[in-house]
Amino acid sequence: MRVLMLGWEFPPFISGGLGTACHGLTKALGKCGVDITFVLPKAIDSELTSHVNLLAPQTTPTGNPPGKRSAEEVAATFTYEQLAYDEPSTEDFSHVTFQAIPAKVPAPYQQSKPAASSSFFAPPTEMAKQYDQRHTSHKAGPAIRTSPRPGFSSDQATPTSHPVAHEPGSEVEYDGDLYAAAKRYAALTLDLCRNNHDFDVVHAHDWLTFPAGIAASQALSLPLVVHIHSTEFDRAGDNINQAIYAIEKQGLHAATAIIAVSHLTKSIVCNRYDIPPEKVHVVYNGIDNGVITPIQAARPRTIDRNDKIALFLGRITHQKGPEYFVEAAKKVLEKIDNIKFIMAGSGDKTREVIELAAKHGIGNKVLFTGFLRGNDVQRVFQMADVYVMPSVSEPFGIAALEAIRQDVPVIVSKTSGVAEVVRHALKVDFWDTHAIADRIVNVLTRPPLAAELRKHADLELRKLTWDGAAIKTTELYTQLTPTALHS
Repeated sequence: MRVLMLGWEFPPFISGGLGTACHGLTKALGKCGVDITFVLPKAIDSELTSHVNLLAPQTTPTGNPPGKRSAEEVAATFTYEQLAYDEPSTEDFSHVTFQAIPAKVPAPYQQSKPAASSSFFAPPTEMAKQYDQRHTSHKAGPAIRTSPRPGFSSDQATPTSHPVAHEPGSEVEYDGDLYAAAKRYAALTLDLCRNNHDFDVVHAHDWLTFPAGIAASQALSLPLVVHIHSTEFDRAGDNINQAIYAIEKQGLHAATAIIAVSHLTKSIVCNRYDIPPEKVHVVYNGIDNGVITPIQAARPRTIDRNDKIALFLGRITHQKGPEYFVEAAKKVLEKIDNIKFIMAGSGDKTREVIELAAKHGIGNKVLFTGFLRGNDVQRVFQMADVYVMPSVSEPFGIAALEAIRQDVPVIVSKTSGVAEVVRHALKVDFWDTHAIADRIVNVLTRPPLAAELRKHADLELRKLTWDGAAIKTTELYTQLTPTALHS
């Protein structure tokens, strides 16, 4: 089975769960014997490291800046050359070939680097100042961390293949540049198909690759599988971007089959995009259940050794419900005092959430880390006593699985895909901050409850593997292309 797979993220090109999912799924599909050519956009002048080999194009210089050239001009002038990266492919990726094409990727998909002079676990007043500084510096270009955070090692070059907490500017900004990049990506993917016809299926991940997926499917007369990791309704609520919605709807209707990461996502796809249910196949995300090596890290001075820690990790955006975490924190502090609330990540609501914590007078209890990645993410999970995911709409929620893997009890929104597959998680309505607070207090003050959640959730986690997701995906490929079963 030979698959042309289109994705906008792959470590270290990553801004969230999509890159993590692509990494896990392709690795497992390779173990199933599926040969994958993964087409990934990449800014040609980026300095990146990766654990895979990339076939990267070099554009021929012209009189126009790269950002001003048309897709046709770029497609007509690029050639491929082998780039040697510092961590070559292992046997896990022996069936995966990575093609990087020059789609002039905007900042959200460049490799993230922490901001300079970042103070880990900063209170709201300090974090507000840092946020303003970072926002200003980001507009001028990516900032480089010059010294490690207190208690944390400097590992900024570590490739990320698990949940990340986002730095300012790493959230996707859907502007004209991104639309143009998606169009160039489609044109260049089509050009790639002219020289490579030996595929059985086209598999496209999320809306940015849908135009490319449709074009490749039609050019090669192949079935198209579109993989929905999130929808515009998840990201924006009812205040959707109509252009993105139109692209999503076009891709969903053009698809031969659709993979949704949860029944929640399937319901949105069917009801909001007018898709027949029989066309949508639910394939849950998985997680790497390998052995975790504990990382020793001293607690920062802002956290007492007797303090309990409630953790929020993810983008600080509407979708993730960060304000509900802060509102719940205020209620928890009315019952117990020896607790700190860590918010790891950033996003377009960062300033608003910082000000909310200050307004409630709990600035000394709510600590903001800003962007975390690599081993810092593992460290903050291992410090946590409870993980809270109050998402307004979470298609799946890989971060919750990572918390369970790190032996942390989890509280998740009922409007999340992970709530469908993990029974031993406490589930709440995202808007019910009283219930969220009660669950946090119960976990922290009732050790038998916390122990039961840890034990049984860990057993459930063993069934949620990327190997299982790959088997279901391969079965779908086979249904669409029965003659390719033994190819």
